Amino acid sequence: MENLDETRKQIQAVDRQIAELFEKRMKLAEDVIAYKQVKGLPIYDAEQEARILERCNDNISDSTIGEYYKVFVQNLMDIAKSYQERMMSNMKVAYCGIPGAYAYIAAKKLYPTAQLISYPDFESAYKACEDGSVDVTILPMENSYAGDVGGVMDLAFYGTLSVNVMVEMSIVQNLLGVKGAGIADIRKVVSHPQALSQCTEYIRIHGFEEEAFGNTAVASKYVAEKGDKSMAAIASEETAELYGLEILERKINTSSTNSTRFAVFSRTKNTTKSKDRLGEHFTLVFTVKNECGALAQALNLIGSHGFNMSSLRSRPLKDKMWGHYFFAELEGNVNTSDGQDLLIQLNTICSKMKHLGSYKQLSI
Repeated sequence: MENLDETRKQIQAVDRQIAELFEKRMKLAEDVIAYKQVKGLPIYDAEQEARILERCNDNISDSTIGEYYKVFVQNLMDIAKSYQERMMSNMKVAYCGIPGAYAYIAAKKLYPTAQLISYPDFESAYKACEDGSVDVTILPMENSYAGDVGGVMDLAFYGTLSVNVMVEMSIVQNLLGVKGAGIADIRKVVSHPQALSQCTEYIRIHGFEEEAFGNTAVASKYVAEKGDKSMAAIASEETAELYGLEILERKINTSSTNSTRFAVFSRTKNTTKSKDRLGEHFTLVFTVKNECGALAQALNLIGSHGFNMSSLRSRPLKDKMWGHYFFAELEGNVNTSDGQDLLIQLNTICSKMKHLGSYKQLSI
């Protein structure tokens, strides 16, 4: 190399191009986060990042440089995520309960920089999104041990919101007491009915009296305020830290594979096409006519369009005695010709049919 100054000038010129492209890319990241905020989608998409990294060397001819380019792309995505988190700080997320509730923990993991707003019950949290007070609402849909959360399923059926994210979170229940208390001191345990049912065997063995509260975090706060050594709460480790309680015993839930699925509700529906692989699951809620073979006809339509049904549940209708609606989760993308044709045909045979939403199954 004979002319170092000339080479440095060329590098500066390339750096200016990189700066221009970097700013353009970050502006596009703003569009991405605006879309995700409206749909309630989380910032981090592991599958999308893996696909980008897999093909990032397609435009690099030098394999050695390609190794460094892959690191460059990963760093670039990390910077974009950090920028998006900063932009998402004005996002409002509703949840049921108080800080420390499992819905709060799930919301914090999905939207770490958003404003988390507490509501006293499922319905008020749901309606806050319907009326525009918040951007999205996160509510528990089912627990692997205790079963469906019927109140949330009813809101999904009767309400106007869509589900664009379904997330599964492992639930570990712990026995929490005031400082200085021991297991031998405990006479009563307080928690949400679902949490109590998840720990039935432990409660039975110790002969504890039970008292149900509207939320695990509310129960923990109550124990902390009472300061009674004979009373304990059943809740998360995070809740113990928030309210200054001691963990008397960990992992007291009967099932070691205890998890809760949370649905993120928003006012708009995800219509992403299959090429982006964001519509791998979708949910339909519907009623059928009270006549022979009506349900079978609906299920046969689903099968004939090539969609596998991973679950089918029923719930009683509020406005029709002994009537039921059905809650079906299907694998595949409804935003395809087969999916759209399925919706059209189901609408002709069902008394009421609603496409609740399309989503990825996430784990946190």
